[in-house]
Amino acid sequence: MTPAELKSEFEARGITKVKVGGFDIDGVLRGKYIALDKLWSALETGFGFCDVIFGWDVNDVLYDNAKVTGWDTGYPDALAKIDPTTFRVLPWEPGTAAFLCDFYLPDGTPHPACPRNTLRRVLERARKMGFSAMVGAEFEFFMFRETSESMRTKDYRGMTPLSPGMFGYSWLREGQSSELMHAILEDFAAFDVEIEGLHTETGPGVFEVALHVDEALRMADKAALFKTGMKQIASERGLAVTFMAKWNENLPGSSGHLHESLVRGEGDAAENAFYDAAAPNKLSKLAMHYLGGLLMNMPTLTAVVSPTVNSYKRYVPGVWAPLTATWGVENRTCAVRAIPGSANSTRLEFRQPAADMNPYLAIAASVGAGLWGIEHGIEAPAPASGDATGDAKLALPRTLKEATTLFSKCAEARAILGDAFVEHYARTRDWEVRQYERAVTDWELRRYFEII
Repeated sequence: MTPAELKSEFEARGITKVKVGGFDIDGVLRGKYIALDKLWSALETGFGFCDVIFGWDVNDVLYDNAKVTGWDTGYPDALAKIDPTTFRVLPWEPGTAAFLCDFYLPDGTPHPACPRNTLRRVLERARKMGFSAMVGAEFEFFMFRETSESMRTKDYRGMTPLSPGMFGYSWLREGQSSELMHAILEDFAAFDVEIEGLHTETGPGVFEVALHVDEALRMADKAALFKTGMKQIASERGLAVTFMAKWNENLPGSSGHLHESLVRGEGDAAENAFYDAAAPNKLSKLAMHYLGGLLMNMPTLTAVVSPTVNSYKRYVPGVWAPLTATWGVENRTCAVRAIPGSANSTRLEFRQPAADMNPYLAIAASVGAGLWGIEHGIEAPAPASGDATGDAKLALPRTLKEATTLFSKCAEARAILGDAFVEHYARTRDWEVRQYERAVTDWELRRYFEII
């Protein structure tokens, strides 16, 4: 919409407040309220936003190794540009509009630490190759009868789940929480985040949501906003939600799968470039090259799609979390599940990420790796059959430290995501590893405190 059209929309919908923000490297939405008169000028020229959001971690602790901002630069303002196509009205804040921003350096070049711009660069490469990327995201998440205060008081132990027991796909459990289920479906529909499916998963208080497929940038927006919005919906009901990859060692982890395909053309004329009715498994040659690039680059891009120390606690045998860079047809033990279907539905499901992923970066890395495979004609290996988790030669990194080392030294990662991004991101993951290495855990106290 133009500013004039937005003003008319605001008047018609009774909008009197505006919230603007953007996502940092960890997928945390950083934002603020601004006055209406500032919105109209900001739509034209942008506005200043302190670039410390790219200079600190998830707990607002300043990095000691960042180069894009820091003490030597004085933490200046980045230029935030509002994307008017992201206009939404917040269902949980009546009369409040919301917009997402992209971040730029003072000279107008895209900020190298901005996840949304990182994805934009990958999608521009796809466009030049004649494709648009289509993505559908899935999240698993646990819910608790807790508040922010009660969880901290309990030190995140002994929390009460929304429902007890292991009830996957439970019609009963969904019905017992029907008010919450309906609020999720209705609020996100009003928020332009269309939900295709919602159900309980196996575990106490765990659910899975599938978001309706969309163009990759819009899907990244929706997936990232879903995580923030879900926390808002939960908080209003005295509940809490976590998207940690593995919050409890005795329970399944929480996945964050991405369903991907490339299309040629637009609108009704768009064609699924992954579909070939005459090819084995209905996967076109182009799809196989995309798959080849994704598998070849998966180990070195693991740090991007598995961004936290906790991500790697999910990678254990026996829980369907992929342990090897493999693919198979309808095989959920592989990192990539090929789903043959119709001309509309044939796709690849990228199963490596967990719910803790930054959607912008996970999509940028996986789509970028697929495009790299097309550009270089990478042949995919033969599909795996049966349990694909045991091939040590194809093992994926099992710690963030290992994954970060591979990522920082990888020429392909730099070609896919850009030197400046790789340099910054590797520094942030190195910081994350060092914070973990200095921590004394509950496990260590229980194991060693008295007996040693």
